[in-house]
Amino acid sequence: MQTAWAAIAFHTLVIIFAVAKNIILYNIMREIQFREALREAMVEEMRNDDKIYLMGEEVAEYNGAYKVSQGMLDEFGAKRVIDTPISELGFAGIGIGSAMNGLRPIIEFMTFNFSLVAIDQIINGAAKIMSMSGGQFSVPIVFRGPTGNAGMLSSQHSQCFENWYANCPGLKVVVPSNPYDAKGLLKSAILDPDPVIFMESELMYGDKGEVPEETYYIPLGKAKVVTEGTDVTLVGFGKIMKVVIAAAAELAKEGIHAEVIDLRTVRPIDYETVINSVKKTNRLVIIEESWPLGSIATEVAFKVQKDAFDYLDAPVLRIMGGDVPLPYAPTLIQEYLPNPERVIKAVKEVLYVTK
Repeated sequence: MQTAWAAIAFHTLVIIFAVAKNIILYNIMREIQFREALREAMVEEMRNDDKIYLMGEEVAEYNGAYKVSQGMLDEFGAKRVIDTPISELGFAGIGIGSAMNGLRPIIEFMTFNFSLVAIDQIINGAAKIMSMSGGQFSVPIVFRGPTGNAGMLSSQHSQCFENWYANCPGLKVVVPSNPYDAKGLLKSAILDPDPVIFMESELMYGDKGEVPEETYYIPLGKAKVVTEGTDVTLVGFGKIMKVVIAAAAELAKEGIHAEVIDLRTVRPIDYETVINSVKKTNRLVIIEESWPLGSIATEVAFKVQKDAFDYLDAPVLRIMGGDVPLPYAPTLIQEYLPNPERVIKAVKEVLYVTK
């Protein structure tokens, strides 16, 4: 009898401890902004390793163009949080050279539209040095900043280059969609031995989401199943996930259950997660902000039809941005961008729903 009571007491204590642990974990989740999540990722890793530094236009004295690096100059000083001239080609090259010599730079572009000035350094330098040196040099560097449209900024400041950089062997390309992923993915990117292109969005810096206080990392190259479903697979990444999730919520009201997948990383792409989902739902719609030709959506569609053709009950559909330079007028921008209505229409098309 005593043994039985002892066992009951032990299991009771285990349950109490588990509940208490969950309460503690719940209490240390905070709701913070996307920009704050990025800042925490950089600050935590810079505290752990004095070889990590941040460099870019206005990252120091001005606290970052989007206030991502606010307060970092005060903590780490001007040798590790470095303001640069308006010379992306120059400071990208300095970052690559320092990475080859043992440092771990984080290079901020005010927008990835400006990275075109530095693209020779990124493509012909950072991406190829490991291969061209026969493994003698690695380039542990992160290039980060906003991608895509940010309102009425017109054609030259609103472009999506995820597929451009993802096309280049030697680079990894990350596009987070929320504060939790942004922090965990950026921490992993900073520690990665290879060059990482880390693409954000000006329209997301103020977004809030739950982020734990404790240290965590999200592996690069692993997609996330945001919502499980049985009727159709919806795939997206970056800020377009807001459109995908909104469309899935509306579809659910009509009894259509979509499985929503956030790629998170577009090089490497987690094809396995997408294909396993398509094998379950038999239908696929891919949503992306970029221009249609040579897009990430095109590549995912090819891979699915190649490896899961027998499971498809309908053609794969894409919802893309317009095949034109992004206009300035807000009415035209709305016509250009993917929206929930277009996603819902595509889902009903692959489901052969006519009403």
